[in-house]
Amino acid sequence: MGRKLSTNTKDQAMKNLFVFSARFTLIVLVAFILAFCYGCQKEAIETENLSEPVFLKSARADNTGANNFMVISRSEALPVGLVEQLSAYGEIVNTIPEIGVVVMKPTSSNFRDKVAKLGNVNSVVPDRELKWIEPDKFMGEANPSSIGDDEDYFFLLWGLDAIDAPEAWDAGYTGTGARVFILDSGIDAEHPDLAQNINTALCKSFVPGEDYNISEIGPNGSPAYFNHGTHVAGIVAAADNSSYTIGVAPDAEIVAVKVISEFTGSASFSWINAGIVYAADNGADVINMSLAATFNRNGFYIEDGVLMKIPASEIVSYILATQRAVNYAFKKGAVVVVAAGNGGSDFDGNGAIYTLPAELQNVIAVSATAPYDWFYNYLRGLPSDLDLVASYTDYGRSLVELAAPGGDFDLNNENVRFDGIISTCPGPSYFWASGTSMASPHVAGVAALIIGKNGGEMDPSAVTKQLFKTSDKIDGNGMSAFYGFGRVNAYRAVTE
Repeated sequence: MGRKLSTNTKDQAMKNLFVFSARFTLIVLVAFILAFCYGCQKEAIETENLSEPVFLKSARADNTGANNFMVISRSEALPVGLVEQLSAYGEIVNTIPEIGVVVMKPTSSNFRDKVAKLGNVNSVVPDRELKWIEPDKFMGEANPSSIGDDEDYFFLLWGLDAIDAPEAWDAGYTGTGARVFILDSGIDAEHPDLAQNINTALCKSFVPGEDYNISEIGPNGSPAYFNHGTHVAGIVAAADNSSYTIGVAPDAEIVAVKVISEFTGSASFSWINAGIVYAADNGADVINMSLAATFNRNGFYIEDGVLMKIPASEIVSYILATQRAVNYAFKKGAVVVVAAGNGGSDFDGNGAIYTLPAELQNVIAVSATAPYDWFYNYLRGLPSDLDLVASYTDYGRSLVELAAPGGDFDLNNENVRFDGIISTCPGPSYFWASGTSMASPHVAGVAALIIGKNGGEMDPSAVTKQLFKTSDKIDGNGMSAFYGFGRVNAYRAVTE
């Protein structure tokens, strides 16, 4: 388990590549997945000189799928008696008392105006269901695992090599005792590389009508298809079970919390916030959120090619509620790791845009790194720089705190598929993907290694400090716009 990838012989690598390619002729290069993929990264736009186009829509509740409203209290926790007071104006759908949120379906006229005037209410906003993932862009078929011997794919996991994960395992640290919650689009709970590490008793779905354990047949009609949550989970903690892949923290415990629909790619803010609180209340040491939505602060964003406009005050309320949820998790002892985003945008000095959750306090925002033509350089005996800045990653000193392998793509060069991140998917199968969605779980896995070393419980501030202190300074000794405090290093994180 603990060998550097470079110790594989070229002959064995060639053999593995031949078998791999033969079996995976249908495997997809999932070229551009954000923190929940590119679909979640709403196009950032400046609006000072924007003339209203014909496709501009006012994103009222009735045209965003938000039939419910979030009522956010003035206090961080729900005041005594507020729920009973609110019940006079509508049906109580859900409460998140830890962060002062009540989800309601209106039954009275002028519901929003009436509730907003109540003394303990901060704001009333539609519980919008935004498209955080674009499934159709990233679906594809891959053959189920059925090839070679038990370590066929290990040599393809260049990301583990880049962060010195095998050296951390050799030092005796594999994440034992750490619990990582994956807030995502569900998981294949029977996948042979994941099943032994999943705590099914704690797994939960906040998506109405969908189980956390994903559908056996994908939208393309195949049992082997891309699922974002399953892919992310494998990067964190695919088991050391003599199978095809292995995660950064192969002995960590995984809990899947479904907050995104696996079918539509949509989620409401209340699902995500409820998932964060649930993870915090159930012993999360680490929470990974490979998801994001970026807004213009005055209310513009793009979804499905349509320019949407919502009141700027609503964006403030969404930020407030999500920050409360993150703060709650942090206070309960969880390290919250998130994807920086895939828009290729510089967030320094660009106050017009805001991305959730990467710009919140008490989160670690992760940018993506990648090699170029790594595998073929390896076969030729040439070195590869594994720490190039990925072509799509968002960046900026005001945004990025750490960097990690996220992979990259080149639509004109199919060989560059090997520069992506291969991980678990339903079938069981294994898919390539590239994005800050893949970088974030690398950091979450290293956080699990640190926590496991320290007995399975550790203050999140101490974990964060250790991650920052032991990262490799790829670009200078201070904060880098592209790498933050540096590219995460698993071995240094558990030995220094």
